Amino acid sequence: MTLAPDEQKAPVPEGHVRLTIDGREVIAPKGEILIRTCERLGIIVPRFCDHPLLDPAGACRQCLVEVELGGRPMPKPQASCTMTVADGMVVRTQHTSPVAAKAQAGVMELLLINHPLDCPICDKGGECPLQNQAMTTGRADSRFLEKKRTFPKPLAISTQVLLDRERCVLCQRCTRFSEEIAGDPFIDLLERGAQQQIGTAADKPFQSYFSGNTIQICPVGALTSAAYRFRSRPFDLKSTPGVAEFDSSGSAIRVDTRRGVVMRRLAGNDPEVNEEWLDDRSRFAFRYLTSAGRITRPMVRREDGELHETSWTDALAVAAKGLLAAKEAAGIGVLAGGRLTVEDAYAYAKFARVAAGTNDVDFRARPHSAEELDFLAAHVVGTTPDHLSFTKLEAAPTVLCVALEPEEEAPIVYLRLRKAARKRGQRVYHLGQWTTPAVERTSQSLGSAAPAAKDNLIPAVPGAEAAVLRDLPADVVAALSEPGAVILVGERAAEVSGLYSAVSVVAASTGATIGWIPRRAGERGALDAGAAPNLLPGGRLVTDAAARAEIEKAWGLPAGSIPATVGRDTDEILAAAAIGDLSALVVGGLDPNDLADPAAALDGLREVGFLVSLEMHTSAVTELADVVLPVAPDAQRAGSYLNWEGRLRSWEPALDPSGVLPDCRVLDTLAVEMDADLFTQTPAAAAGELARLGTVERKAAPPTVEAGVPSVPGFGQAVLATWRQLLDASSMSVDEPALAGTARPALLRVNAATAERLGLTEGAPATVRTERGSITLPVELADLPDGVVWLPGNAENSRVRATLGAGHGDLVGVSA
Repeated sequence: MTLAPDEQKAPVPEGHVRLTIDGREVIAPKGEILIRTCERLGIIVPRFCDHPLLDPAGACRQCLVEVELGGRPMPKPQASCTMTVADGMVVRTQHTSPVAAKAQAGVMELLLINHPLDCPICDKGGECPLQNQAMTTGRADSRFLEKKRTFPKPLAISTQVLLDRERCVLCQRCTRFSEEIAGDPFIDLLERGAQQQIGTAADKPFQSYFSGNTIQICPVGALTSAAYRFRSRPFDLKSTPGVAEFDSSGSAIRVDTRRGVVMRRLAGNDPEVNEEWLDDRSRFAFRYLTSAGRITRPMVRREDGELHETSWTDALAVAAKGLLAAKEAAGIGVLAGGRLTVEDAYAYAKFARVAAGTNDVDFRARPHSAEELDFLAAHVVGTTPDHLSFTKLEAAPTVLCVALEPEEEAPIVYLRLRKAARKRGQRVYHLGQWTTPAVERTSQSLGSAAPAAKDNLIPAVPGAEAAVLRDLPADVVAALSEPGAVILVGERAAEVSGLYSAVSVVAASTGATIGWIPRRAGERGALDAGAAPNLLPGGRLVTDAAARAEIEKAWGLPAGSIPATVGRDTDEILAAAAIGDLSALVVGGLDPNDLADPAAALDGLREVGFLVSLEMHTSAVTELADVVLPVAPDAQRAGSYLNWEGRLRSWEPALDPSGVLPDCRVLDTLAVEMDADLFTQTPAAAAGELARLGTVERKAAPPTVEAGVPSVPGFGQAVLATWRQLLDASSMSVDEPALAGTARPALLRVNAATAERLGLTEGAPATVRTERGSITLPVELADLPDGVVWLPGNAENSRVRATLGAGHGDLVGVSA
């Protein structure tokens, strides 16, 4: 803070110092970096290497200032990005010191000696700090007459990131980000002296999930995106704030468009959520907006058995007629999917109760369980960041991850865990199968007492996680009993009987806070919106008569309209459809291959009497549908997600929304055709009504399911462990070959003893098989429990559920 004249001799608060900057006295916290103090005063000191979220480096020397300590000037200008404030310090920046101004001009001259004059073709041109500072600090002409240093370009340090080495000013932002923030040791400084440059080892490409951040924070045009290179100029772009749609963190993004096309996406600046970082899938995977499989017109299946494009009026009339007939017969099931906005999820929940007259609605388009529903109703629905937030997670002394691989399923959560472990010594335990990269990198610390990664892994055979959790080591229990400790549980817990119950027991006995982190962006919002068989909007239990009466009154329904019994879940809805116990399905955003039994799911979709699909792209569901209704992507609609914290993340359309409709509008119009009113014509209307309903205090009891018994492998068998990797064969990652090139390789992992027993050789192919099919991948040895084999869940050559019909904890055959 700057002191008023009558306050300048006031006592300095404890933990602070008094100093003078450009003639202004200021009080600053001890240990604050001088350049940050200048920023708080509105004094901008030029810099390239400095970044508020990276450790100081003093690499570029552009931020030199004149400093006096104890009344004596320091012998030469000092880098303000590495010097901390001190009591009585006197600082003169380039605004008041000719010495500092000359020093900065000299550094700029040195930086421009070898820098090419290619601003007109450089991707950074128009938003380049070097360009701006060269105009303010640089010379009008150059004294350098020698030949500039050049390199062959571009150098592909990955399929996604290209490097123009002659543009690099060696600020080391990229290498520091990789080492400090992401923990990926792939990119580094090579050579020395005049030949020093950024690069990668020949056998280690930049295979990072966060590589795009190095492009964004590069202060020059040295690092560029293969997908964006030479495609546009910054001043031709229209920028719109947005929210990432791929995971449950709700990361802030910036969507840059040109002539109605998304050209690139950047990380937004949101200190409370993703800070200034973004994973590569959220940054680069947006070509699905213009993919060949995008559905833009309604389609109806005609007498010839084929889908034909038609008008909205005709498609909605056919859909309403079929659904009304089904309602009078065996009824309608509603499968909402996990990628919906809060507003769309609310529309599905209301459509099920008002138009279809059923509680057979579920957002969980993945393996799930009744135990999970009880857990979510008791611990999750209605929670807000006051319960658990990114900030509280970062401050926690201990975190236990259960059935959650944070780097693969929630990359922004992973970055926070790594930051806390590295800077604050947070202990991050993982209940899992092997020491994954996330386990290793959240074990690193700045201190000398960092534990070995293996000490942070609590190993468990798939299916035995609940038993292991109920019998945690005493030191882990003690750590979780510290104030502020957190247990993070992922959606994969639904595949292990008794695991959610065990989480409830451990949290109750230790006082640890529970955080549920689903993989999909829309799951938390769908839960609170009531798109679940046991919940009405706002966390109201379907079995609560008063809650049903309250919702019926709010929706203008006759008393007793909402069924009093818990509806069927996704698997049960599809099973009922397969045998005729349901006559129709309304499906939004569901991929049968994501479910526990894809073959059974396809049977239900194929055998149901009438199928309506609300989709963006052609899929296994649209191929079987009687009516296909296209819906708008996030870039062409307003909406909001409720992230895993319970924080509402809203956005406005980045592209022209004309001609496309969000799910809530489609369902509203379809309901009108069925003689029912939803009043969800717009996302704003749906959001307003949901907000008016509010959230009730949680009344559900925690689940009480006994721990399951793990499978025991026989001769030639192993227990399967599996989960999805961040970059895989997701339908939303289409037309992104550069992004796909940075995916981690699909490998079959076993430990050495199991490999010897099964006759497997590291590096050689091995086959995992069931009665339904087989998957063959190269073998890599890892520290899995004996008798366990791990496969990636949905890689191009490892679609576990679709191919094997098996999942986490099932027995599979394994052979060389």
